[in-house]
Amino acid sequence: MPSKKITAWERVMIAREADRPTALDYIDNIFDEFMELHGDRYFKDDKSIVCGLGRIGRQNYTIIGEQKGRNTKENIERNFGMPNPEAYRKALRFMKQAEKFSRPVVTFIDTKGAYPGLGAEERGQGEAIAKNLMEMSDLKVPIIAIVIGEGSSGGALAIGVGDRVLMLENAIYSILSPEGYASILWKDSSRAEEAAEKMKLTAKDLLKLGVIDEVLKEPNGNAKTDIEKMSETMKKKIVSITKELQELDVNELVENRYQKFRNM
Repeated sequence: MPSKKITAWERVMIAREADRPTALDYIDNIFDEFMELHGDRYFKDDKSIVCGLGRIGRQNYTIIGEQKGRNTKENIERNFGMPNPEAYRKALRFMKQAEKFSRPVVTFIDTKGAYPGLGAEERGQGEAIAKNLMEMSDLKVPIIAIVIGEGSSGGALAIGVGDRVLMLENAIYSILSPEGYASILWKDSSRAEEAAEKMKLTAKDLLKLGVIDEVLKEPNGNAKTDIEKMSETMKKKIVSITKELQELDVNELVENRYQKFRNM
């Protein structure tokens, strides 16, 4: 019998599951080694974004991932995966380091959006996101971005300017949450399910629109059922894409990335 079609709203619910694999889960399974690095050298170390150095075989990488918690304590520590400006500045610091040492960058996107608090705005949330977009567009090393869960708003795009943008089949990627969309458009957040269908936020929709480059199938229809298999799929993609991008001249790499986002 044909399998039941999964609605956009059902994919939103899967992407938000508390036990869905996080960036650190994938980092631990994909990379042979990982050393976390901390701090933006301006304000503090924001744990909603994890940064560090990793290795697959003899290839070194700079890794950046938006990190949610598993429980209330972890979510408070990770600010529920919603980065403050210092998190984006930390990410940029290590992307520029990657450029200096010719290391490809891999990012894992999973956030409800950048943190909208007063302190974040006072410390330049908009500027931090905008600077990341500008700097990533001209970064002279390969960038692979993978949407693993929720990818909402500038909070996701701030680490999403990749030469290749991949999405897990149950991940979502959009300008804001369905609840936010419904609140703005219809003044009624309870219409979030309807909004999800209209927003074209699923991997299949975004591939068709040319926003992403590839959809990664999840084992048994949900990545949490077999994180090792999901990680192996991602690892193979990272290795093959890295080799492909490293064959390009640096100027061609940067120009292709620039045109990719200009033409969306």
